[in-house]
Amino acid sequence: MDSSQILIAQAYIPTYDKGMLFRKEKKENFEMKDTNCAYCMMEENPSLVAAFGIPICDLSVSTLILFKEQSHPGRCIVAYKDHVSEVIHITPEQRTAFMEDIAKAANAIHKAFQPNKVNYGAYGDTGCHLHMHLVPKYKDEFEWGGVFEMNPGRKTLTDAEYAEMIEKIKAALD
Repeated sequence: MDSSQILIAQAYIPTYDKGMLFRKEKKENFEMKDTNCAYCMMEENPSLVAAFGIPICDLSVSTLILFKEQSHPGRCIVAYKDHVSEVIHITPEQRTAFMEDIAKAANAIHKAFQPNKVNYGAYGDTGCHLHMHLVPKYKDEFEWGGVFEMNPGRKTLTDAEYAEMIEKIKAALD
């Protein structure tokens, strides 16, 4: 088992090991974070996630992030809160909660932007942190009927436009 597959280490003091930071979650548990991982380090080093996204809010077991490249209006990422690589590395209960978070985010995207379809993508060959891309697709618009490109680099927004989009998603989550 490599270090990205360890769910919880029993400990009483923070431990640091080869770029991995253990943080206290509960009195007796420390959960692993990868100090090089944008999703793990959103609080400690927000510039890592800021390179591609803007955190919107925390969900039950994940964080909802607006993807900055908005060729597909409303595109988001749902990133699991702990540094695990695969859905098989979390319990059935955690998997169910993660899928509920994905469904909640997708529902908000549908309410806020009315796409014809939301595509879902789980990658992570190079960034091994469990996350799901939610990519709204609009009939007869960019990439309709095909696979979405990871980062087409076609459309970024102003800070005000990102803020407006985030508010629409937040309002649709309630």
